[in-house]
Amino acid sequence: MPVKVLVSGSSGLIGSALLPALKASGYEVVCLGRGQSGNGRIGWDPARPLAPESISGFDAVIHLAGESIASRWTESKKKSIRDSRVLGTRHLAEALARAASPPRVLISASAIGFYGDRDDEILREDSASGGSGFLPEVCREWEAAADPTVEAGIRTVFLRTGIVLSAEGGALKQMLPPFRMGLGGKIGSGRQWMSWIDLHDEIGAIRHILANESLRGPVNSVSPHPATNAEFTKTLASVLSRPAIFPMPAFAARLVFGQMGDELLLGSQRVEPAKLLASGYAFQKPDLRGALESILKT
Repeated sequence: MPVKVLVSGSSGLIGSALLPALKASGYEVVCLGRGQSGNGRIGWDPARPLAPESISGFDAVIHLAGESIASRWTESKKKSIRDSRVLGTRHLAEALARAASPPRVLISASAIGFYGDRDDEILREDSASGGSGFLPEVCREWEAAADPTVEAGIRTVFLRTGIVLSAEGGALKQMLPPFRMGLGGKIGSGRQWMSWIDLHDEIGAIRHILANESLRGPVNSVSPHPATNAEFTKTLASVLSRPAIFPMPAFAARLVFGQMGDELLLGSQRVEPAKLLASGYAFQKPDLRGALESILKT
């Protein structure tokens, strides 16, 4: 009998790649999202409580839903980012904890923004959250919102994901146009660390967590080989056979993108996937050049 999996955020970059991968492996997948129920879909509004009976009977739940952070952070945008993560996770976790037949595992999305701007410090799952920036504050609340499933004894995993590399979306897709025109370059000093993961490994990590019952709590979903911004941009330009000679000064990043530029583009997180490595996950694309070549030259 196929394992039944409920997935929220199925239309996003990760979710749209995860669904066919799960189905190809024999999982029975149902989507949880806005709109009407039916045809393999359960309708919900993340801002409202969810009926426990509507999501009872699943073996696993993968919660990926959340407002995109890739735009200037106005006060209303920040509220939407926070509410979509914190309220949605809390309502889902409360319903799962009260379900007559709760899942064995909840994999709930989080982000390496949890750690804050940490310069060259190597960050593992037991590293504390840092600073009072918007991202670490949101990530702390986001993970705490799943307390009901933890307290109910459901194996709960917080997937702290880095920059997901794919030509289909995310940061790389936004970087490609200027770099293809030869107008790319480092941002700020270029010394800030970028912890990234190839989309195939993000999906592989989720499948690994589903199958590995020893994994619970925070799990860093990043390549074992992070790169500085200077290294990343130089490698990207090289793979595209373009120069990388047009840097963006820090003041310009802050001027154009505001707080988002300060935290996302200039912040530094040197993150290690300690739990994935210790549990035996074998990365398909551990090296940046190989990952970019695979993405951009297929």
